[in-house]
Amino acid sequence: MVTNSFRKAFFYFIITSTLWGCGETVTKKTYKSPDEEYGELFREVQLKAVFVDSKTFPDCVPKIKSEEILKKYEEQKNKKNFDLRKFVLENFTLPPTLVSGYVSNPDNSPEQHINELWAVLTRKPKDIGGTLVPLLKPYVVPGGRFGEVYYWDSYFTMLGLQVSGKDSLMSNTVLNLAQLIQDFGHIPNGNRSYYFSRSQPPFFASMVKLLSEMKGHEQKLIQYLPQIQREYQYWMAVENGGEDAQKQNEARKKGDNAYRKTVFLGKDDILNRYFDDKDSPRPEAYKEDVATANKTKRNKAEVYRDLRSGAESGWDFSSRWLRDGQNLATIHTTDILPVDLNALLYDLELTLAKIYQLKNEPEYAKSLQLLANKRKAIFDKYFWNENAGFYFDYDFVAEKQTEVYSLAAVYPLYFKMATPTQAQQVAKVLEKQFLQAGGLTTTLNNTGEQWDGPNGWAPLQYLAIVGLRNYGFNDLANKIKQNWVANNLRVYKNTGKLVEKYNVYDLSLKAGGGEYPVQDGFGWTNGILLKLLSEK
Repeated sequence: MVTNSFRKAFFYFIITSTLWGCGETVTKKTYKSPDEEYGELFREVQLKAVFVDSKTFPDCVPKIKSEEILKKYEEQKNKKNFDLRKFVLENFTLPPTLVSGYVSNPDNSPEQHINELWAVLTRKPKDIGGTLVPLLKPYVVPGGRFGEVYYWDSYFTMLGLQVSGKDSLMSNTVLNLAQLIQDFGHIPNGNRSYYFSRSQPPFFASMVKLLSEMKGHEQKLIQYLPQIQREYQYWMAVENGGEDAQKQNEARKKGDNAYRKTVFLGKDDILNRYFDDKDSPRPEAYKEDVATANKTKRNKAEVYRDLRSGAESGWDFSSRWLRDGQNLATIHTTDILPVDLNALLYDLELTLAKIYQLKNEPEYAKSLQLLANKRKAIFDKYFWNENAGFYFDYDFVAEKQTEVYSLAAVYPLYFKMATPTQAQQVAKVLEKQFLQAGGLTTTLNNTGEQWDGPNGWAPLQYLAIVGLRNYGFNDLANKIKQNWVANNLRVYKNTGKLVEKYNVYDLSLKAGGGEYPVQDGFGWTNGILLKLLSEK
């Protein structure tokens, strides 16, 4: 009965919902990824490491038209004294140094520091050229090397903006992301042209719900229905309604076990994975991706897509995605059904059902409720491990759960999908194995990747704290909060900075790992710390 209802609900919603318009697009400019636009020049600059940080060149702004730059390059590249770095500096403007000139006041409390930083981290909506996509309204960037808005970061930043009373910045955040959906069919990883082929964990519905909690914004859920719905269609790989649903159906009939972001399990089960639409090196990490692909005999296109898809997860990178649990060259993100993504999509389905109820459209509401019920009904089958008392990602190619303990397991608690017994078991594992002096470790593995131990990240601390409170485990939630906040405050006291991630095991050491140095700023750290400090 559930299977038949699910199939009927899915096709009813996908096909009939295309009747709902999503309005006019605003962005008229066509954007190209810099690796495609500059070809050989781009590859040479990146592979010869003209800049230490691979993200620098993709963020450069051309001083003249790209056609003219490429013509000059062809004329000069084979000359004896050709200097590639000099050529780049003559023809491109380097990205600005973020928060240039800002020095924190050591006498400021953490709250004062964060409230002062909002202005420092806010960018105005102007078209500077290059790969940056201008947005409609001012927006908050994370900080450090990240001079653009990032999708899932924005939700956790908004939590701090809410405490600070920055209602207009909260509204602007949602409006900007809604416009990206309007213009491009989804929210890219960030507002850069080289991020268009992927998204990030879909927190847009959560952002709209947060905004709707503000006085006078109760109708925001209905207002943003077209964009929330369109994002759902993006993740279900049916942006074009019946046409894409047919392609998905054809893939299943051929025996394919996946179509873009959707994965087919058994006769009628559909869950989701992270999947980037491109299979080339990431422009912002070009030389790193090429080096990773060169370490394996695997098809390079597969490695590149898995690296890109790992970036879409937000956990770039983690042992969650590594076949051998240690080496990045074994990454196989696209083979994995993630716990967190499917919990987010469950909440997205429930949110759509609620909006249609508010609009008094019971058929749509019923369809979305059935889709959510189906996802929840099969969730435990693939993700819950009774013996371990914990949630694990599922490798649908190997047809078994992965063995990586990670904080993705707190998402079912945050979105209230777990039973009380399951929540109790997860809480025991968190307390016994994850809780450290500085907060929760991201995984129990230490691989050198930044989304593994010994690092802790603000969004995962917050999701765990709220998830545990949802089931009455307040003492453990408060212990996590206490350890995490103390870690943040210690670093702030010693350095005057709030940073992207923290070492939660050894409080004398900085966090590490990843493709770039630890960044200060930092949007979601500020937002979560302010939110936790505001609690009484």
